[in-house]
Amino acid sequence: MVVSLRNNGQTVGDVAGRLLNKRVRLLFLFILFMALTVVLAIFGLVIAAVFKQYPAAIIPCVVQIPIAVAIGVLLHRKGIGLLMPSIAALGVMYLTVIYGNVGVLGEWNAAMAGWSIWTWVLVLLGYSYVASVLPVWTLLQPRDYINSLQLISALGLIVLGLFAAAFSGGSGEPELSMAAPAFNAHPEGAPMIFPFLFITIACGAVSGFHCLVSSGTSSKQISKEPDARFVGYGSMLTEGFLATLVILACGAGLGLGVASAGGETLVGEAAWNERYASWGDAAGLGAKVGAFVDGSANFLESLGLSAVVAVALMGVLVASFAGTTLDTACRLQRYVIQELGRTLQEKKEGSFAWLQNKHGATICAVTLAAFMAVTPPSYSHVSFFDALQGTLTVEQENSTLSDYREGLVKKRMISENIEKKVGGLTLSLDKMKDGGLSGAWAWLSSFAGTGGLLLWPLFGATNQLLAGLSFLVITFYLWRRGKPVWFVVIPMIFMLVMPMWAMCHQLFVAPGWLVEGGKTDYLLGGIGLATIALEIWMIFEAFQLFPKAKGVLEPGAIEPQTVSEV
Repeated sequence: MVVSLRNNGQTVGDVAGRLLNKRVRLLFLFILFMALTVVLAIFGLVIAAVFKQYPAAIIPCVVQIPIAVAIGVLLHRKGIGLLMPSIAALGVMYLTVIYGNVGVLGEWNAAMAGWSIWTWVLVLLGYSYVASVLPVWTLLQPRDYINSLQLISALGLIVLGLFAAAFSGGSGEPELSMAAPAFNAHPEGAPMIFPFLFITIACGAVSGFHCLVSSGTSSKQISKEPDARFVGYGSMLTEGFLATLVILACGAGLGLGVASAGGETLVGEAAWNERYASWGDAAGLGAKVGAFVDGSANFLESLGLSAVVAVALMGVLVASFAGTTLDTACRLQRYVIQELGRTLQEKKEGSFAWLQNKHGATICAVTLAAFMAVTPPSYSHVSFFDALQGTLTVEQENSTLSDYREGLVKKRMISENIEKKVGGLTLSLDKMKDGGLSGAWAWLSSFAGTGGLLLWPLFGATNQLLAGLSFLVITFYLWRRGKPVWFVVIPMIFMLVMPMWAMCHQLFVAPGWLVEGGKTDYLLGGIGLATIALEIWMIFEAFQLFPKAKGVLEPGAIEPQTVSEV
């Protein structure tokens, strides 16, 4: 954030171009482009999964949009203070949480929860388009502000619930303890701890996406440089605190009681094993989100809240913050695409002119993200065009059903969900035989959105890789000013090696994306290969420049008079 502030609020990619060279800037922009495409796709799927799994979260999240617009207008057009709009915003939102399952609100939630994953992804990306092209004060900034209030209040409730559960037990008064084992070197079906631990746990410790947001968005809203410590460092401390609460919710909160597939309430280690007995049990966006929502809701129940309200509150928390990431990433992707358009063609004319327009750049961003989110795995053996033309063979139908059951329907999911998915898939395969539009619709109903479940490891790797490359930019900033760099270089090396190691493993070690007979996925494999190649090229450029850059300020550098202020 400080480096961006001292470079007129430029993004980390533009700053890399100034500190290193123009080639590095272009390489960084391409990496950002791929990373943000994955972020848009994965967080669209996260929100869709939350809405499908916790319908009571839908209306509270939807109502945030008009509230945010109203706050933006009141603040920037009417000059009204923040206090009363803030109280009203929280009050209205929490009322929709409490009464979300009652009357017409419950009917609306139930109706929208029936939408397919791919429908939700398209709706959410459409919202992101609108939020990206509007002025930042209109929607994005006030909505982020509402979410910050929600985060503070939700964290406070979770902490109070944690203490209440510690002294009095959960709602059914089981003893609060860490149900998760202290150490498990070889979880069933899990990949190696090194390097996958460091791409699975993202954001709570270090996050490339946060580096990008702080340089492209937050730095433009800081009134003075000394505020960067409170905003930047304080935000990461808060993020780390939230990550700690997530661990407690998943490790101990689940032990207060979860419902098994058979309807029995499990507590303690049995409850934890219901969700985490093997790597496969914890796979899938629904399982990941559900562990936190159910565990933290148990804390809230210790305060006397009903299970319905507690689960709805936590569902809204997850969906709201995923939504903040979604619309912020869309705006950042718009900037990146516009910069790429300007770089590829300096004048606003010809084949790249439309990319420099905010609408053209945003349409490009959401279209690519939608394609990635709804595209099924390559190993599903069924293409949209096969379904459209009605050319499926018996072998394709059988292999597709087998892959779907094995790869996407986890063996310990709730039984009615398994029956719904597998039954719906069988019906869709029957419809595909007829071909035409009915076959295409069946394909969309059964497969669109399933391939996005594979994006999580790619998201984790690219996110942490961005953190390593951001350390590289900071290293050059300090190096050019004759400052010590060892404390940045050590984490930089670690954060460059771990994501590359993990990505290579996912590409080339069975069942990798580029391994024949494995979980072959050429889209993810292509993105992974391109990301690795760009990273190696950037490191090579930096290695060549490093000896020459010591003590040599970049062109146009303007230093503040008191560097020690921050």
